[in-house]
Amino acid sequence: MKKTFALTTFAVLGAVLASCGGSSSQSDPTIKKVPQDFKTIQAAVDVAVAGDLILIDKGIYAEAVTVETDNIVIRGLDRNEVILEGNYTLDNGIRIVGAKGVVVENMTARNYRANGFFWTGVDGYRGSYLTAVRNGDYGIYAFDSVNGLFEHSYGGGSPDAGFYIGQCKPCNAVINDVIAENNGLGYSGTNASGNLVIANSTFRLNRAGIVPNSLDSEKLSPQEDNIIVGNLVYSNNNALSPAIGAAKLAMGNGILVAGGNRNQILRNRVWDHDIGGIGIVPNYDKSIFWVEGNSVQENDVSDSRVADLALTALDAKANNCFAKNIFATSKPADIENAQPCTGTATAAFDKDPLPLAELINRVKPESGDLKKIPDPELQTNMPDAAKAKAVPMVGAPTPIDIASVMLPAKP
Repeated sequence: MKKTFALTTFAVLGAVLASCGGSSSQSDPTIKKVPQDFKTIQAAVDVAVAGDLILIDKGIYAEAVTVETDNIVIRGLDRNEVILEGNYTLDNGIRIVGAKGVVVENMTARNYRANGFFWTGVDGYRGSYLTAVRNGDYGIYAFDSVNGLFEHSYGGGSPDAGFYIGQCKPCNAVINDVIAENNGLGYSGTNASGNLVIANSTFRLNRAGIVPNSLDSEKLSPQEDNIIVGNLVYSNNNALSPAIGAAKLAMGNGILVAGGNRNQILRNRVWDHDIGGIGIVPNYDKSIFWVEGNSVQENDVSDSRVADLALTALDAKANNCFAKNIFATSKPADIENAQPCTGTATAAFDKDPLPLAELINRVKPESGDLKKIPDPELQTNMPDAAKAKAVPMVGAPTPIDIASVMLPAKP
């Protein structure tokens, strides 16, 4: 009722202005401009209907926006100069609650107590050309949501994760061409299972890089069936980043599957980690989540102080396999012959396995000060943001051709 009344009011106002020889900014009801037509983003969202584009001009918007209308697109005209500002007092930059198909693109959210951009309980979501920095939980976040895409985006300075997808099965989701740095975790995916691909992205200078995981704290455990392909993952040992407990625990690892099953880790370039480049380990919550059926193939892993490739002896018989990787060290020793992807093992799986208990008990640095995390360099804008068609996210994202994703070169 509120939305109908508001739209009717604007329509009547437009007719009156037109009859008086004036013009109405509401002449095209599908485009709602902020601040020209509406002083705040929330005011435009409150009267939007499916198919509308909310177009936001350059400026700083100190507001926390809640979206409950299906199939609208919220877009900034300049990714680096359309800034949602939380001032460390507001909870979320833009929070989409149960609304299908909502797209947010080409803007920045910074300094929120919880999250920069947050979709929860939705079917269909997309975040494109977004920057999230110094937010108190996650940067760019989808929870209990399916059919989604995060692309061409940046997440930095979050104590949990720069990017997070959690509690979905099947997720039908893609993360493509993103950068995560200076977070506790670059990516965390608790109980995120089924048709989820993380590709062509950079995870650097976090405490840990990419961490799919299983926990009792969310539904749909265990985590299963992700593909992690074609990423640059390096120098995830950052003791100055903000961090919660899980990020502290995982510190010093590039790609770490913690209690997940049947994940494929393919053609990633991983280097410079204090513990492991790529590791497969159980995870402990109220339940013990073992790992089974994970495959690590065709990666280039180097400069890991404990092991480039790692697996605990507890999980060595659970069909986890390693093949065609470039690496120097492993635990257990000779890991590709101890845990081959084809044929029969020709080396002992229990020879010098990963000392998980010792690593867990290491003293970990306390959380760094979130407020000291710097802004990133200027990020790439969405092409033709002023005129591009508004396209809500309906259905699953276009699949990535996994076979065509090659091992990336070092920058």
